[in-house]
Amino acid sequence: MKKRKLWISILAGVMAAVMLLSLILSMIPASVSAASSSEIKQQINELKTQKEDLQSRMEDIQSQYEENEDEIVNIVNEKNKIDQEITLLYEQIDNINAQLSAYALLIADKQDELDNAQERMDELNAKNKERIRAMEEDGSISYWSVLFKAKSFSDLLDRLNMIEEIAASDQRRLQEMSAAAEEVAAAQEELAAEKAELELAKDELDATQEVLDAKQAEAQEMLTELIAHSEELTELFEGFELEEEALMNEIAAKEKEYNEAKRQEWLEYMATYTTVAPATTTPTTSSGGTSNSTGTTDDNSGSSGGTSSGSSTWLVPCSYTMLSSPFGKRESPTAGASSYHQGVDLAAPANTPIYASRTGVVTVATSSKSAGNYVTINHGDGYSSIYMHMTRYVVSKGQAVSAGQLIGYVGSTGISTGNHLHFGISYNGTYVNPANYVNLHP
Repeated sequence: MKKRKLWISILAGVMAAVMLLSLILSMIPASVSAASSSEIKQQINELKTQKEDLQSRMEDIQSQYEENEDEIVNIVNEKNKIDQEITLLYEQIDNINAQLSAYALLIADKQDELDNAQERMDELNAKNKERIRAMEEDGSISYWSVLFKAKSFSDLLDRLNMIEEIAASDQRRLQEMSAAAEEVAAAQEELAAEKAELELAKDELDATQEVLDAKQAEAQEMLTELIAHSEELTELFEGFELEEEALMNEIAAKEKEYNEAKRQEWLEYMATYTTVAPATTTPTTSSGGTSNSTGTTDDNSGSSGGTSSGSSTWLVPCSYTMLSSPFGKRESPTAGASSYHQGVDLAAPANTPIYASRTGVVTVATSSKSAGNYVTINHGDGYSSIYMHMTRYVVSKGQAVSAGQLIGYVGSTGISTGNHLHFGISYNGTYVNPANYVNLHP
């Protein structure tokens, strides 16, 4: 891509040089014989034909440029939709993760209940067996004692009923404990099933996220290619403009040469009709005076106002790899982006944490077509800071935040050609250079 741009620049320069050389050569008087007016007129017509062909090519380049800009706008709109879908997807994944954590706690609680119920059943069963064995060993009760120690038949029945009631009571208690344990186990299984469904839903969301990430990367790549193509067309058009200017200058010189040739031809024609040698006259050509006018251009560098508050009160908002775009004048990186940069771009990997640079209150936490997901913090002393192109933000409007608190993650939402944080500072509504307040390395 860079080689292609270099060749285009070289081609445009060569074309301009050729036309300029042609112009210079045309202005040098011929030493052998001057061209006739008809010959010069033919040259002028040829130059005008070249100019018309060049204008046609320029119109074609302009048409391509406009179509390319339309494609850029469409890609930006499509990318903005994908950014919003990814933001919503992150919220859904966070919600499911929270539910999974809650289900894990509930299942753990049910497991504790089940373990306790099983422990009580085992304990009750052991005590029951121990009591029966002890009664038989010390002879306090046995079927023989029931038969031989009963004073009457009714006493015998009473003794048998007592043994049956004790056993039945123990059995009832064991059955109740078993039923309770079964209920706990059933609840545990139900929770586990619901948790499995949530995990399945999370897997589906993860798969969707992979698809959206791929679409976002594709849109990002297309946007980068379209911007590069736009720059190529601009350079080519500028080369054609130089060529057109050279052609116009050459045509003007040729027309001047044509007028002079016609004048000489008229003088020669008139000389054939005179019997007396005409007085020699030296044609005078008035050269246009050069106007020595000087113009001054006022180049406002856009220096920021305000006094630096020092790096001690402003924190670097994220861990970044490079300052990819400084504050102030720049070439617009893409359609819709400003040519005057009202902040700094800090290039960083996707999902790098972003922190509040100073303590304040969140006044904006939303998304837009150009800024993507962004947050604005009012610091209460005339200063505000803004953080753009986030993958997502984790604060809300009206929330108080402290310096160094997590507010979001680095992304490439909005009009952006790569993962970075646009960090801006304003004072009383006017953007100032963040490098005057935060210690930023290049």
